[in-house]
Amino acid sequence: MTTRQQGAIPVFQLYGETHQWPTPDLLHCESIAERSRLHDWHIRPHRHADLVHVLHIAHGEVRLTFDDDVQRVQGPLLIVVPAMTVHAFRFSHDVDGHIITLAMPLATHIADTLHPQGQVLARAGFYPLAEQAERAPIATLVAQLDAEYRQPAEGRDALLEALLNSLLVLASRRATRRQARRSRHHERGEAHLARFQQLIEAHYHQQPSIPELAEHLGISSAHLSAVCQRLAGRSAQQLLHERVLLEAKRHLTYTNMTIGQVAERLGFKEPAYFTRFFKRHVACSPKEFRQRQP
Repeated sequence: MTTRQQGAIPVFQLYGETHQWPTPDLLHCESIAERSRLHDWHIRPHRHADLVHVLHIAHGEVRLTFDDDVQRVQGPLLIVVPAMTVHAFRFSHDVDGHIITLAMPLATHIADTLHPQGQVLARAGFYPLAEQAERAPIATLVAQLDAEYRQPAEGRDALLEALLNSLLVLASRRATRRQARRSRHHERGEAHLARFQQLIEAHYHQQPSIPELAEHLGISSAHLSAVCQRLAGRSAQQLLHERVLLEAKRHLTYTNMTIGQVAERLGFKEPAYFTRFFKRHVACSPKEFRQRQP
């Protein structure tokens, strides 16, 4: 199969190769260094129409790109690249690992045979192997698969498939645990955000600082802002300012309080501070805002 162009993203068999699939097997295994060294350790964005990659990084760093998502990850880990996923890798020069490539007939057969564990091949993802209990068996399976791939022997195909099945079952377990942790992390984030919004409602008129509110939650201000950005699309400071501005607009619209009285009610030490704050966020002064109301 020759290289084809689909938009600006090339479609390869193995990266950089324009000739036919280089093996009679439906599986190809090589060290990451074998191919990446030829390309200065940088595998540029591309995709495969009918191939699936499973990478085992025993050691070293990878700058990993999936479509528009870029992550810098450290071995040991597994990476799964389904067919048609745009991907790129920039490996550190000390990287140690293997890339196992499955032709689609084999990937489909394994996905059906191992269902539901075989579905790990359908999701782009990376799975750090932090615990020795999961790291050692996977490293052993990859080493055995690589050794068996490189030499003809009786029962080779059956053993390769058995090793691959075992590897993918462990990969699926790791992916499932990662997803469960992400779900728990998301739930904790939602709880932090809800509690933060309660604290804003109770204390916004006292001009609290974000570090003070974060301390009430038992987390750092950086963590709090990250949670707010991820779940609410705004920083913690923006959420606090939005509540202060809402109350300011209510007072300016529905009461006869002076600008100074509104500023005092909202915890500003000087009316001038309140005016600058309001104008920075609303693009007009409190007086101008009040005059515009019907």
